[in-house]
Amino acid sequence: SRLRRLAVMLSSCCCQRPLALVDVKGFCPEDVTVVMKDGRETVSAERKEEHNTCRGKTSSYRKYTKEFTLPPCCENKVTYSV
Repeated sequence: SRLRRLAVMLSSCCCQRPLALVDVKGFCPEDVTVVMKDGRETVSAERKEEHNTCRGKTSSYRKYTKEFTLPPCCENKVTYSV
């Protein structure tokens, strides 16, 4: 199946503009996780693919991680959308 271009947008009601836009091209929405801990937002994605071919089995593995330090006023008010 073809993968769509995905982006994760982090927003907050206390800031006028988005806090971050993360391009997670090549990943499915279920591959992406967003975690907030100690004032830092972490966006990560992980995907493993295996295919059988006439020459044998091939596999690929991709992992992506991006961390942001949030402004103090926004720590408890962050939302994200995919």
